[in-house]
Amino acid sequence: MECSWKTLLLLVCTSLGVQYTAIRSLHDSFSGPCQDSAHCQGRQGKEQRLKSLCNDIHVPAETSSSTATARKHILLFAQTRSGSSFTGQLFNQNPGIFYVFEPLYHVQQAFTNSSSRLQRALDGRALLGAYRDLLLNLYNCDFSFLESYIRPEPQDHMTGTFFRRSSSHALCTPPVCLEGGEEILAGQPDESWCPKKCQALNLTLASQACQARSHVVIKTVRIPEVGDLRTLSEDPRLDLRIVHLVRDPRAILASRMTAFVGKFRAWKIWNATGRQPRYVDLTQIISTCRDIEYSVETGLQNPTWLRGRYLLVRYEDLALNPEEKVKEIYRFLGLDLHQKVLTWIAHNTNGTVPSSSDWNFKYSTTRDSKATAQSWRVHLNFDIVKTVQSLCNRTLALLGYKLVQSVDELRNITKTLMEPRT
Repeated sequence: MECSWKTLLLLVCTSLGVQYTAIRSLHDSFSGPCQDSAHCQGRQGKEQRLKSLCNDIHVPAETSSSTATARKHILLFAQTRSGSSFTGQLFNQNPGIFYVFEPLYHVQQAFTNSSSRLQRALDGRALLGAYRDLLLNLYNCDFSFLESYIRPEPQDHMTGTFFRRSSSHALCTPPVCLEGGEEILAGQPDESWCPKKCQALNLTLASQACQARSHVVIKTVRIPEVGDLRTLSEDPRLDLRIVHLVRDPRAILASRMTAFVGKFRAWKIWNATGRQPRYVDLTQIISTCRDIEYSVETGLQNPTWLRGRYLLVRYEDLALNPEEKVKEIYRFLGLDLHQKVLTWIAHNTNGTVPSSSDWNFKYSTTRDSKATAQSWRVHLNFDIVKTVQSLCNRTLALLGYKLVQSVDELRNITKTLMEPRT
């Protein structure tokens, strides 16, 4: 009988006085022996790596080197459709940074696809624990932990289903991909070129490429609140810095309506007809505003565990003055700003916005950034705007976004809806 991985089990352990929650897979048969010894040894190796997270004494050897001491572990923390793909390029373009786009996607998918019996036992806390464990491993350039979540499971550390691999230069260029190069990267944001040119991703090479770069940046929209990151912030094995990207909730909603038509169909009907459907899901924006509000309040309170590690950035400020804001971000992080980042900004913030019907528009980073930041004011129905303002009044005030009281005020994009904030 060949060993296979079928379901998910919670592994709860204690490390450094705080609780970590991880996931590991179980054998098809809970009682049957494993006949394929080579495969089973590989599985046991994975379990040993999981257990190592629970060992208070274990510190990855990498942290003892002078290079690791200077290494920054940076999290781009954001909400869906808040401009995080654009902002991520400010790190991705830096050849000294190993940038990973949304690796937590694989964890979320593993939880979602788990058996119904276990699914009922899973809750948000368990998922957040799994997220934190994976981030810790990735920041230490260990990609083996990620293999437990990728479906289908990688064979010999090779996978063809790494989520949005094309969004990471480090995963599409040598030594990870010998076919990658600057001339190919210039063709982004085409999502298909990297898997076609590079074929399956060798996770061992990815780990080596990560170790060879000076810093690691991970972008995610899957952790609800910044308070959920306290465990990682206090972990002595990391030098975690959090760049918290926020955006006007009215703009977030407008962008989601364009990008995710199925989930926001009722909103689109409302926007087109001016009549609110009875089945429109208002919690889609309420929860977003609540998470933003809680996170910003935590950050602005400047608790000890976040002190010197948290930077709040409004997407609109970045879109209007990208060069100025990227310099501010790099200063906060203590990183040298590479000329390639400034060159990318010059080439990619004054482009023509593609048609919203173009699939690549969902994740396009080439656009007129100033116009993009204001485009929601032209396309969003005033009744929807009033509803969002009512539901998210406190969030808008906290972030310095002004309310509009009329259609004329909404459409007049020559007048800013942002208060000056530092």
